[in-house]
Amino acid sequence: MPSSSAYAKVNGLEMYYETHGDDDGTRRPLVLLHGGVLTVDLSFGALLPTLAQGRRIVAPELQGHGHTADTDRPITLPNLASDVVALLDELGIEQADFVGFSLGGLTALQLAIDHPERVGRLVLAATHYAQDGYYEDVRTPDYSSPRLPSEADFQEMADAYAAVAPHPEHFQDFLAKTSTAAHAPLPWTADDLRTVAAPTLLVIGDTDFVRVEHAAEMQRLIPRADLAVLPSTTHMALMRQAPLLLPMLDAFLDGDAK
Repeated sequence: MPSSSAYAKVNGLEMYYETHGDDDGTRRPLVLLHGGVLTVDLSFGALLPTLAQGRRIVAPELQGHGHTADTDRPITLPNLASDVVALLDELGIEQADFVGFSLGGLTALQLAIDHPERVGRLVLAATHYAQDGYYEDVRTPDYSSPRLPSEADFQEMADAYAAVAPHPEHFQDFLAKTSTAAHAPLPWTADDLRTVAAPTLLVIGDTDFVRVEHAAEMQRLIPRADLAVLPSTTHMALMRQAPLLLPMLDAFLDGDAK
């Protein structure tokens, strides 16, 4: 459960966000950005209790996701990143660390390229920078592939949407709109990645959407980047790997706090 939740008026949205934890005075706020068609809880429920110890966490739900109603505006990465920046402005947060998963990772990468001064440390989980960074059976969905979400995963997404969305009857339309956004060309080049100033941790599963070779290329392009590949881990399981992720995240996020 969130320590608190509220809505902020940003860029024409009523953006839902949760706050967790307490600031111990030594750490930047931590912003968690969830995956596509997911909620804060579905993406980060396994990690939040530990991450919130001694940290102020802000976890919004992006346009059309979870509690945040959709609008007629297209779902694009510049729009989503602009919404997050506007929320930080509303909350008086000048700089934060970010953990972004999948769509949230793409949003965090857009923000780090457009607004480098707002990013302290950056964790990009299951994040690519070009569409060919995904395996072919993900780009042209083969639902027999072990990389793709299972029927149970899709049901979990639908149930979460039905439970909290302002218009639960719009799930199929929202799913189609998000899928269109996910398959749109990504707006970056290798040179854009070379401009990312923040210390960056790239995390993927060994059975993720993202090709290991592509993640390794990103690690080479981003000047201060490390890469972790979690064993026996699919895309949907990645953020549930708390025993593997939490020590890694704590060590990385506190790297310059000591």
